[in-house]
This record gives sequence, C-alpha cells and structure tokens, in this order.
Amino acid sequence: MARTIDQIRASKLPSNLMQFAARGALQVSAAENLEILVYLAKHNPVFGSTAKMTLAGWDEKSSLTAAKDPETAREVLDYLISPDNLRPSLLPVLLENPSIVEAQVVKIAIGASKDSIAVMLKSPRVRSLPRVLEALKANPYLDKEKGDEVRTLLSTLSKPPAQPVAVVEPAAALSTLAAEDPAADASTAEPDPTADSAVDPSDEEAVALYLKEHAAAIAAEADKPFQAIGGIVDLLGEDYFPVTQSADAPEPAAPAPLEPSKSAPGEAPKVPFKKAPVPVVRENALQKINRLDVKGRIQLALKGNKEERSLLIRDGTKVVALAVLEAPKLSDGEVEKFAGQKNVLESVLRQIPLKRRFMKNYKVVRNLVSNPRTPLDLGLGLMKHLLAIDLKNISGNKEVSETVRKLALKMYKQKEDQANKK
Repeated sequence: MARTIDQIRASKLPSNLMQFAARGALQVSAAENLEILVYLAKHNPVFGSTAKMTLAGWDEKSSLTAAKDPETAREVLDYLISPDNLRPSLLPVLLENPSIVEAQVVKIAIGASKDSIAVMLKSPRVRSLPRVLEALKANPYLDKEKGDEVRTLLSTLSKPPAQPVAVVEPAAALSTLAAEDPAADASTAEPDPTADSAVDPSDEEAVALYLKEHAAAIAAEADKPFQAIGGIVDLLGEDYFPVTQSADAPEPAAPAPLEPSKSAPGEAPKVPFKKAPVPVVRENALQKINRLDVKGRIQLALKGNKEERSLLIRDGTKVVALAVLEAPKLSDGEVEKFAGQKNVLESVLRQIPLKRRFMKNYKVVRNLVSNPRTPLDLGLGLMKHLLAIDLKNISGNKEVSETVRKLALKMYKQKEDQANKK
C-alpha cells in the first residue's frame, strides 16, 4: 500500500485530507507527518503557508528524534538545518548527524548568533572540521574569547602528523645537508596573494584627505565592528566556502617511498632528507575586514582591491561605506553595480549622483532609478535623463514604488508622442 506522502506527491489526496495534512493531523507516524509537512511547505502553493505554521510549532520531542536520526528523509533534514527554519534546541543534534553535510554546517557557521557559536564550539564534529572553523572565524559575532578558541583549534588541525625519523649515519647526514641549497626554497616559494603591493602615492593622499575631512565621524564610530547590510549569508552567498571532498571520493595516492641514494662501496647508504611542507594560512577578505577598526576599514576601502571594496560598500558604518566611493582605483563597472544594489545604505545611493564622473555613466543613472532602495526624491529627479525604452521598463517594474512607475509611464508616453510628431 502506498504511503500517504506518495499520494500527496502524486496529487491523489482529496482537498479535505490535504487540509488535515497541512495541520499535521493525519493518522500516520510522526516521521511521515513531518515529511508531509515539509513537502507541503516547500512545494504546495495552496497549503504551504499552513504547513509552515504547523512546522513552526511542531512537537519538540518528535523534531529532536527526526533531527538526530541519520535515516530521516533528506528533505526533512535540509529543512530543519536551513538558517531560515533552524530551531536553537535542534542545533546540537543536527550538528552531530552524519547525514548533514559539511557545506550545510558551514552555512550555519557563517551567520550564527553568539549563542549558536557557543553551541557549535561544544560540538566534537565542528571542532574537527577546518572549513567550519574558518567560517566561524569570519563570523562578525565571534567574540575575542571564542575567537582565540577557534584559532587554537585551527592551529591544532593544521599541524602535520609527526614523520618517522630516519636513522642516518652522521657523516651521511652532514653530506646530504651540505648539498642542499638554502636559497632554492626562497626562490621557489609561492608568493602570498594577500601581501600588500607597493604603496601608491595617490592612495596615501586620498587616505590622508579622507581621514582629515571625516575625523569627527571616525572618532564617534571608532570601535564599531563590521556589520554587513543585509546579513552575512546574503553577503557571502552559499558558494563562498567550497564543499569539501565527499566520503565516496577516491583517496589521494600515497607518496612513493624514499629510496636510499647510491653510495660508494663500503660507505653507509645516504637517505635523502625531505622537508615537510609548511602550511600557509591566508586570510580571506572578510576575515581581514573583521579584524579592522573603523579607521583601518577606511584605509582598506581607499587602498584595497575590488573584492574588498565590494564588501566594504555594504558596511553599516556610514563613514566606511562612503569611503569606497572615494577610492582612486574605483572603476565605473563597480559603481554601476553599487547603484543597483538593494543592500547598501541609503547614504551611499545619495552620494553617487553627487559625483560628476559617475553621472556621466548612463548605466549608473538607470540603475539608480530602477533600484527600489533609492530614495524617492532622488529617483524622481534622475528619471528625466532616461531613454524611452528604460522608462517603459521601469513603469512595469513592481519592485519600485507606484509613484515612480506612474511618472515613468507618463514620461514614456510624452517621449513617444514627441517622437511621433517628428
């Protein structure tokens, strides 16, 4: 006999029973009830909202049982671990459930609250996953004490395993070490992409000028941490941290054993020494920003690279976000993108039109008018610069305000009439 969930997937259940299903009132097992509710919440436009409300108040004991069981349906586990649906009481057991993949735990770590960070650092599984710890390290809500704990764990995990010591005659060891060229390692070392490039005088001048002009605002916000407008998950995206290799992936081939070098007859064989690679720990852009105060972030906004500017333009501290627009290396393409972003401060959008260089770029003007985040007075004032085709598109854009749509339609019709008269 087919399970009820299968009948629901095939749309074979009558409407009155679907209503019971959305309330979790069907006479089926707790596990199947949960699976039905998750399916309706995610896929059914009619009963989905009711199912979501039912799931929000679902019995905690049943939820814990499902969250702990590796055999729970994949869709149910995905729903429970989602940052939008996660219950704090379920987090400890979900973290230890082997069916929850590492990428999902990373996503939770990126935007975890202080309480959730404390729970995660008590998890044996989390403490053994470097990518999750890196995500926690980049979390802006990580305090100093927990940050030190995370760094200690990462340091422990990054230590290479102890190598067996080869027994070598002293004379052979000395001859081998003498043959090594210490300069070779330095010449072939991989460059660190995070290292600072040569100082650009124009950058230094821009920094000095900006710090002088905004000294009062900087002093008032001196200790304010980086907080991204729109949240950290939205800032980084789901693919910010790559998914680790799955358990089914083939193991890397073991290195070939070292062979003793040939030596003259009667001499002890020479065993070559092979230096263990030293792991290079590099900061990503968000980690770099998180450890800076307001003044440091302003300097990075003015002197940093494109990736760093794309993060700092969303800084909730106004004086930092506006510094990005003063960067000497800021490109027109970046400003076009900023003008269309919904997750920046209103003051950023107001500042863009004040710069003549930006307003010469038609795409910047169009993106500002089309952006629902743009203040109404600013959008209406810029609309006169738009072409008829863009006015028509904006008149049908449901994201912008009705006032903007109506004026866009009116101006579009006026331009069309003028074109027809000619």
